[in-house]
This record gives sequence, structure tokens and C-alpha cells, in this order.
Amino acid sequence: MPIRIDNQLPARKSLEDENVFVMTELRAESQDIRPINIVLLNLMPTKIVTETQILRLLSNSPLQVNVDLLHTATHRAKNVSQEHLTKFYCTFDEIKNNKYDGMIVTGAPVEKMEFEEVDYWNELCEIFEWSKTHVYSTFNICWGAQAALYYKYGIKKYPTEKKVFGIFEHKALDEYHPLVRGLDERFLVPHSRHTEIRMEDIARVKDLQVISYSEQAGIHLLSDMDCRNFYTTGHSEYDRDTLKIEYLRDVNAGLPIDIPVNYFPDNDPGKDPIFNWRSTANILFSNWLNYFVYQKTPYDLANL
Repeated sequence: MPIRIDNQLPARKSLEDENVFVMTELRAESQDIRPINIVLLNLMPTKIVTETQILRLLSNSPLQVNVDLLHTATHRAKNVSQEHLTKFYCTFDEIKNNKYDGMIVTGAPVEKMEFEEVDYWNELCEIFEWSKTHVYSTFNICWGAQAALYYKYGIKKYPTEKKVFGIFEHKALDEYHPLVRGLDERFLVPHSRHTEIRMEDIARVKDLQVISYSEQAGIHLLSDMDCRNFYTTGHSEYDRDTLKIEYLRDVNAGLPIDIPVNYFPDNDPGKDPIFNWRSTANILFSNWLNYFVYQKTPYDLANL
């Protein structure tokens, strides 16, 4: 899928080096088609890394995708320059009159805090509410999924005994669900979190379905019964070395951290991890775009 992004976005060179089809705005405007419009609400502090990871996964289809990058105005980012945000990102006030085929909400390193303690919580709630009438389908990741489930259904998150950290095996509970179509019977997904949602809380909500599960990491994928809103507790978008960077960061900071599960060969941090979840990531995002965004969104977004 050709991704339409600003020519100067740092992600562009990384994606082109990987032979990902990136389309310039000039070329995109010359095509007489209706592209898919996606808004990416990036809550991660490492915005450039995360936007590159997500854009890579939106590239696996023959359709044109327009992506608007969104950040919260009520939080001051410390790990990315204001110049980058000003040049490439929008605020909610700037896009709230737009309508989108899809929205992706990333995770955020705030899971140990109560939702209401997060400085942009009220703004995030406003975006969640707005998405009900301005976005056809949403894909919420890790803390973004927990936040959306809490806002919409009052589902709580619980601290885990220790960090859920590593590459875990999963299985589909509904193997015929289009979101997991094409996945192996057992598939691998990275997790990196200190909290969890619990099956007994999900079971009380008739509007939710658990799609996939891990014996070690717990609930993985959920959707509402209309298949318009999806939630994942994992990080399929992660690069090969993302967990390594997180692990070494905590080690160097003197924080208690276990070696990521099933990640380093022979549990040796000196060895390069095997990238064995990449195909799962591509299938999940391609299925979401194809079955739940492209095939179901009204051609005229004004009809949402």
C-alpha cells in the first residue's frame, strides 16, 4: 500500500530503504482514486520510531493511504522536538471537523498511573467520543486499548505480579474471525506492560468478543460485536530491537527487569533477537485495513 506522507518526514527514508512504497504528496494528488484516510494518535514519547513502525504496517496493500499524525495538545513531549511536532503533527482542534476511515491509538508509558491522573486524559476522552461519529473503525494498542476500554465500558486494568515482557505464543479463540485470517494456529506477539485486563471483566460486557489469547500473556485481541473497534494488548508493530532497547534502558537505570521471555537466543542479551513476529504484524494490520476499513467504510465519509 503506498503511504502518502510528507516528503520530509524522517520515517520516509527508513521506509524507502526497506523498499516500502512511499508516495509523495505531488504524485498522490495526480491519482483519481478515493484513498483511505487514517489518523494516527501517537501517544508514545519516541514518536519518530513509533510513526515509522505503524506506517510500515500500513503499507501492505495496493490502496493509497493518507495518514494524519495526531498528538495531544495538553501534554508537552520531552523526547521529540517541538519542530517535529509543529511540522508533521496536528492537534485535535485542527482535525476535529474531519472524518476518517480509521484511527490507530498507540500505547503510552503511563500504565502505572490511574487513567484520570494522566495529564491528557480529558483530551483523550474527547477524542474517543469524537471517534464515535467521525471514524469508521479504530485499532487501539496496549495502553491505548486499556484506556479505550475503560472509557467506553468501565473496564479496569490491574497490576501484574511482574512485567509481562517478551515474545509470547498466542492462539485464536475464533479462528474464522477475519482479523486473524491467515495467521498460524500458534503465532508470536511482543508484549511490554505492567498491567492487564481480565477475562471475567470482559465477560460481563456483551458487546465485546475476545479474539485471541495467550496462556502466558493473557488476553490479546478484542473487538466489539459490530467489528468497528479493535483492541490489542500486544505490540506487533515493534521492531526487532525494541524490547532490547527497553531492557538495556532499565538495566542501565538500575531498575528491576527480567530478560525478555523467548527473545534473546539462549537468553543471552549479547545475541541478536530473532524477528519472528513480523508476518503476524503484517497480517493483522492488513486484515484490519482490508476487512474492516476498506470494505466497510462508506465511500463518502460524510455518510458516517
